[in-house]
Amino acid sequence: MSRIKDLFERKSKNVLNVYCTAGYPQLNSTIEVMKALQENGADLIELGMPYSDPLADGPVIQHSSTVALANGMTIETLFAQLKDARNEITVPIILMGYMNPVLQYGFEHFCKDAAAVGVDGLILPDLPEYEFETEYGAIIKANGLDFVFLVTPETSYERIKKLDSLSTGFLYAVSSSSTTGSDKNMTDVNAYLLKLKNMQLKNPVLVGFGIKDKQTFDTACANANGAIIGTAYIKALEGTVDVAGTTKKFLSGVLS
Repeated sequence: MSRIKDLFERKSKNVLNVYCTAGYPQLNSTIEVMKALQENGADLIELGMPYSDPLADGPVIQHSSTVALANGMTIETLFAQLKDARNEITVPIILMGYMNPVLQYGFEHFCKDAAAVGVDGLILPDLPEYEFETEYGAIIKANGLDFVFLVTPETSYERIKKLDSLSTGFLYAVSSSSTTGSDKNMTDVNAYLLKLKNMQLKNPVLVGFGIKDKQTFDTACANANGAIIGTAYIKALEGTVDVAGTTKKFLSGVLS
């Protein structure tokens, strides 16, 4: 059983997925940040692979990618950092990124190396459904990785059902059609989440974009299995020299 499936079998509500950018705030911060997240209540870690043109990311995460790239972060460096991570990190790890650097690395090579260092799944927002079905999905599955598709309030019923059928691990419900970090009226998001809840989907649903504190986390979790926090945590890390302390303070504010 995959670590992600095992997580949702053990915990079906209030699952907290936290996004962090590999190589931020410092090149060698990756494992330190992941350990701090695990120790302070994150159920799942979404590890961003920095890219120069991140389509779905708002300015805060874009900036963290720019810093990480300037620090020298590459996919090769990330896999080297993760090589012994499973000695300390037990929560599921999802790599989030974009196709261009993955294709440059070599898609099959990437999936094999990701699996070898204990990565559990992938989120690649610019991998189209058709290419997933005809070319890349089989490679992902052959390497034992989960793959997570994204849906939005504008996604049709039929397409939500299709993307849910293709996804494994969970379905990523984008709270609105915008980039990460945008303010949302979470009450308006509720009708959309209730629709997803009533669709009897195969996968658990995690809500992302606009989740930043206890109030938005609790509201998102009311009609979903959990939520994803990214921008607010990256903001908290900016300029810190105490990753453990900063992370503890941030997550206690969300989970208290």
